[in-house]
Amino acid sequence: MTTPIEPATWQSVLSDHGDMRIVAVDGDEAVADRNAIVQLDPDHPGFRDQHYRRRRNRIAQLAINYRSGDPIPEAPYTADEHRVWQTIWQALRPAQQKAACAEYLAALQLLNFSDERIPQLREVSEQVQAISGFRLEPVAGLVQPKVFLENLADGVFLCTQYIRHHSTPFYTPEPDVVHEIVGHGVTLASARLAELNRLFGNAVRRTHHAAALESLSRVYWFTIEFGVVREDGLVKAYGTGLLSSAGELEEMHRAELRPLDLEAAAREKYDPTHFQPVLFCADSFDEMYASLKSFLMNWT
Repeated sequence: MTTPIEPATWQSVLSDHGDMRIVAVDGDEAVADRNAIVQLDPDHPGFRDQHYRRRRNRIAQLAINYRSGDPIPEAPYTADEHRVWQTIWQALRPAQQKAACAEYLAALQLLNFSDERIPQLREVSEQVQAISGFRLEPVAGLVQPKVFLENLADGVFLCTQYIRHHSTPFYTPEPDVVHEIVGHGVTLASARLAELNRLFGNAVRRTHHAAALESLSRVYWFTIEFGVVREDGLVKAYGTGLLSSAGELEEMHRAELRPLDLEAAAREKYDPTHFQPVLFCADSFDEMYASLKSFLMNWT
C-alpha cells in the first residue's frame, strides 16, 4: 500500500524534471518505431519492484497492440496508482493556481480532472480533440525524438500511460501519465498552444540535418517544455515540464530569466536531470505566440 507523503516533506522531494524524449537527437536514427520500450535502469525507483515492473509491462503491452485510429484501451490502474495521482495533485493544483499562465488555467478548467483518479487517455483524447483537433495515442515507452516530434504535425501526441513508482511521487526519470496529461494534454486543449505544437512538427519534417534538428529541439525545450511569460508583472509558466511538476513551478522563480530570443534558445544547452537554471521569458503570452509562430513558419 502506498504511504502518502506529508506536506511538510514536499519541498525536499519535489524534483520532477524534464522530458527525456527531446534530449538525444540523432539525424541517422530510425523513425519507424513508435513503441521502443526503454528498459529500467538500475537506479530507477521501480527497478527492484517486480510488481511495478509487471504493471509497467502490462500497460506497455496495451500500447504495443494498439493501432492508430483504434479506440484507446483503458489502462487498468490500481488503487495504489490512483493514490499516487492523488498525492501529486494535492501538491500540484495549488502550485498551478499560483504559477500557471491564464491560457493553461483556462484549458485545465475545460478538462476538469478528478482529484481522485488517474484520467484515462481515451477520455482526455476525446476532450482535447473536440477542442483543438489534436488526439492522444498510446505508446509503450520512450520513442525516438524525431518520431515524437513529427507526429505533432499530424495532430497526434504520443503518450505513455504508466504512472511513476509510488516511492517517488514527485519524481520521474521519464515522462509518465502525469506529465503527459497534466502537462501536454492540457496545453493541447488550448487552440494556440496546439497550433504551435503542429508547427513544431512541420518544422521537424522540413529538417534534414542533425545540427539543425538539435537546434530546433532546444527551441522546443525552452518554449513548449520550459517556457514562461509575464502576466500582470508576474512570471507564469506555459511549459509542460514546469506545469506538471510542483517542484519545477517553485524553482522557476530562482532561475535566471532571459528575454525571449529564439535564436539564442536554439544555441543554449540544457540538462534535463536538474532544475533549469535558465528560462526564456516573453513579455506576454501573445508576444510568445506571435514570435514562436513566425519562427517556426519560417524555419528552413
